[in-house]
Amino acid sequence: MSLSVRRITLPAITPIVLQKRVIKVYSEDETSRALEVPSDITSRDVCQLLILKNHYVDDHSWTLFEHLPHLGLERTIEDHELVIEVLSNWGMEEDNKLYFRKNYAKYEFFKNPMYFFPEHMVSFSTETNGEISPTQILQMFLSSSTYPEIHGFLHAKEQGKKSWKKIYFLLRRSGLYFSTKGTSKEPRHLQFFSEFGNSDIYVSLTGKKKHGAPTNYGFCFKPNKTGGPRDLKMLCAEEEQSRTCWMTAIRLLKYGMQLYQNYMHPYHGRSGSSSQSISPMRSISENSLVAMDFSGRKSRVIENPTEALSVAVEEGLAWRKKGCLRLGIHGSPTASSQSSTTNMAIHRSQPWFHHKISRDEAQRLIIQQGLVDGVFLVRDSQSNPKTFVLSMSHAQKIKHFQIIPVEDDGEMFHTLDEGHTRFTDLIQLVEFYQLNKGVLPCKLKHYCARIAL
Repeated sequence: MSLSVRRITLPAITPIVLQKRVIKVYSEDETSRALEVPSDITSRDVCQLLILKNHYVDDHSWTLFEHLPHLGLERTIEDHELVIEVLSNWGMEEDNKLYFRKNYAKYEFFKNPMYFFPEHMVSFSTETNGEISPTQILQMFLSSSTYPEIHGFLHAKEQGKKSWKKIYFLLRRSGLYFSTKGTSKEPRHLQFFSEFGNSDIYVSLTGKKKHGAPTNYGFCFKPNKTGGPRDLKMLCAEEEQSRTCWMTAIRLLKYGMQLYQNYMHPYHGRSGSSSQSISPMRSISENSLVAMDFSGRKSRVIENPTEALSVAVEEGLAWRKKGCLRLGIHGSPTASSQSSTTNMAIHRSQPWFHHKISRDEAQRLIIQQGLVDGVFLVRDSQSNPKTFVLSMSHAQKIKHFQIIPVEDDGEMFHTLDEGHTRFTDLIQLVEFYQLNKGVLPCKLKHYCARIAL
């Protein structure tokens, strides 16, 4: 018996080559940067690339935004979304842009859910025993079996008309509904308004001007594919807390556990790299430093972070004081006044200081970067050219505090509390209120800065 051997030729395996595209990303000062990226790059990957190229420290708040100027709309591109897919939905003649900036509120609802779900806007599809905490409400959104219902009145733009109508809405897993009879939740009175799968939710930036909205707290549903103003389903809330609640709930219902994974594992994008391997060198070097106390006979490591921060602030203030003295030791009779002038102008180099911007512009910047407690900036006062204003967010509202200059024994100081607490310059003032609440509703936490790419 003879054996025959047959040679089998296997087909060649063609490697999958990802096409690359060039995208342009803008910062708030309208500078831009072109990036060549693969077709499967996520929003988080683009942010990480820009963080590395610009040597920024990553605090997980950097975000990519989709800006549609012709419609006056903007939205956060979720960290897991594919950027090229977003761009593929743009029309050829539209001047849409990608923006790169901070968004401190992106995952704030995971940290402080109590601010996002007011009791009067939440009900439950099943009977619940006892009170439901905001954390439990959040868990319900992430569960596939139970869900809370968000309900309340919204202004809706009537299809094909310029008029708006106040209607009672109800948000469920299957979509957004409105009642045709008052606040009735009976199925026969509920009419379907919009679903989430094939549309995205946007903030309306110019709702009053472009669409005649009754308030400034507008948002809308827009189909994923290219569409004009007629395809928009526009809504308007009475206040920011209401708009935030609706939009947060819709994000949770649309993306569910994916948002939680983005929050818990911010670096698990297409590269699969860990945060340690792709963090900028600046961040690594900062993490390797420790605070030391050399005031005693033996040096010691300061392990308490509050004490370490306090020591750092004291050293910084002492260093600036010496610097100001050095500027005025040349024997000039105007040395003291020169030192005061230096103190008055030293703040201009700080990222939180915004020279000659209006109250409305300050509010826009803070809203853009997230209405989280403690987001702030300092600006020149428009009503009094010799004073400054601290603008900050608290409880999803923006508050403005006048910084008054006071003179004592020929020296100028700054104060927020009628002279009880005085500071030689604005940097001292900001650093104090970053550590102490004082007369403010909360400590200063995150500053608004205009970055350049």
